[in-house]
Amino acid sequence: MLIITYLIELLLLVAVVVVVVVVVVVVVVVVLAVVVVVVVVVVEVVVVVVVVVVVLALVVVLVVVVVVVVVVVVVVMVVVVVVVVVVVVVVVLVVVVVVVVVVVVVVVVVVVVVLAVAVVLVVVVVVVVVVVVVVVVVVVVVVVAVAVVLVVVVVVVVVVVVMVVVVAVVVVVTVVVVVVVVVVVVNYHIFN
Repeated sequence: MLIITYLIELLLLVAVVVVVVVVVVVVVVVVLAVVVVVVVVVVEVVVVVVVVVVVLALVVVLVVVVVVVVVVVVVVMVVVVVVVVVVVVVVVLVVVVVVVVVVVVVVVVVVVVVLAVAVVLVVVVVVVVVVVVVVVVVVVVVVVAVAVVLVVVVVVVVVVVVMVVVVAVVVVVTVVVVVVVVVVVVNYHIFN
């Protein structure tokens, strides 16, 4: 009879130890899940910052390139105008006054038209580059935001599934231990 009493106490001790171990495992799993979520969120934030910085750098480079192109075009146009003026002066010295007047008018008209066309083309190129850069920035930001949301959702779903499994295991182990203890106690009382 003393042996049966010791067995019952031993089973109760084992049940308590099992419950404590299961609770410790649950706490460890919860802490690990929280750490994983925090790490994933931090990594996603860093990725978003890096992408935005790279896109801004590309925008700055494109703007600098466009400004350089505009300056070069303007310089070339000025040189062309100077050359045309020099040629016109030479022609004025050689040709008759009437012919000189006609040539000067034609040259001025041609230069004005060329300059107007060049300015329009430069403006069109600048507008197209700016629109393309804005579209690329918007697309990159949207894609990165969607990726961040998807990753966070997946991590949260995994954590919830793990927590449900752990709680189910705790419940099953506790029920089994309680049933075993009750059976042992009932058998003890029946046989004694």
